[in-house]
Amino acid sequence: MQKVVFNMEPFTCPSCVKKIEQTVGRIDGVRDIKVLFNSGRIRAEFDKLKTNVDALQDVIVRLGYPVLSRKMS
Repeated sequence: MQKVVFNMEPFTCPSCVKKIEQTVGRIDGVRDIKVLFNSGRIRAEFDKLKTNVDALQDVIVRLGYPVLSRKMS
């Protein structure tokens, strides 16, 4: 399993959390997705054999949430 943390612009509404978690959570290979509303971060754990960090970031950006940076762990 691979882990990544996306640093985002501050979230403005709690409904953003549900929208991101549901959409990214449907990607094949995503094991866990957590939006940290107050800190403006998204943590994800995924199977790197089924998806990759670029695919996750692309979905987040297409939802309308710019990614400022990301850190793999």
